[in-house]
Amino acid sequence: MEPYFSIIIPLYNKEKAIEKTLKSVFHQSFTDYEILVINDGSTDKSEEKVKRFSDERLRLISTENRGVSQARNLGINESKGKLVAFLDADDYWFPNHLQILSQLYQNFPEAGLLATNYQFYYSDKKIIQPVFDDIPTENWRGIVTDFFHSSMKYRIAWTSAVAVPKKVLDVVGNFDENITLGAGEDTDLWIRIALKHPVAFDNEVSANYQMETENRISLSKTLERRFSKLDKFLNDEQSNSSLKKYLDLYRAEFALKHKLVGDIKSFHFYKNAISKENLHWKTKLLFQLPIPILQFIYVMKKKLEFFNIQTSAYH
Repeated sequence: MEPYFSIIIPLYNKEKAIEKTLKSVFHQSFTDYEILVINDGSTDKSEEKVKRFSDERLRLISTENRGVSQARNLGINESKGKLVAFLDADDYWFPNHLQILSQLYQNFPEAGLLATNYQFYYSDKKIIQPVFDDIPTENWRGIVTDFFHSSMKYRIAWTSAVAVPKKVLDVVGNFDENITLGAGEDTDLWIRIALKHPVAFDNEVSANYQMETENRISLSKTLERRFSKLDKFLNDEQSNSSLKKYLDLYRAEFALKHKLVGDIKSFHFYKNAISKENLHWKTKLLFQLPIPILQFIYVMKKKLEFFNIQTSAYH
């Protein structure tokens, strides 16, 4: 009998986190699932930690290191469930996560993307709770009226808190393997789905985004990453102002990241595609600054975040 959920966990050098992540799955109140852990060429003891679990619902598939998109796509292709849920190997779910997603799908079977609320966890003293434009803050479940508008400040679809019907992926396609190292491959897929299907959301928090684990992508990796060009959506954004503004936020972010590391060609590529009315004055100012000053501001921003002071160049 096919499982209700297929849970895809890409794994690369997360030996300190993977046990807690897997335990959060095994502690789910909804138990009709399979887990596919895709070991993407880990060089630490990650695989050894996974093998400590003996559960017939768990499958470990090992490959050479090819990146998170390829790992997730391998998991999707091997999956047998009705719904595909994603979980990064350093995040975890609260026990009600799959139950909420299953109820969401029962209530809104027309949805192509199912999402729950989540929190950013830095420490017990620092937890940030996202809020979304035009979405009630308590006890709400429904179809999101404007996915892109509601995702301007925080993203409604965060990878470790979404599920997608397998039949939707069969039509829309999987993760774009030309985008690497967390440079927009998940956002690219959620946009493709949201342009063709309704998005259902439950604002109950059921997932935890771990911000302090050992190998989150850092700025120093920018030149190694292949970012989403976002140009595949050019036709759609001409008739969808919310999508255009949403994409321009990403273009601004990508532009600044490339300028910070001295890639001026890529900086101009993203900057020139942005509509000026979608640029916040802070972003315009940062675009004009010399690279050393921009780098200094970036360092100061990170220091402020350590003291739980959040700043944004885009709002």
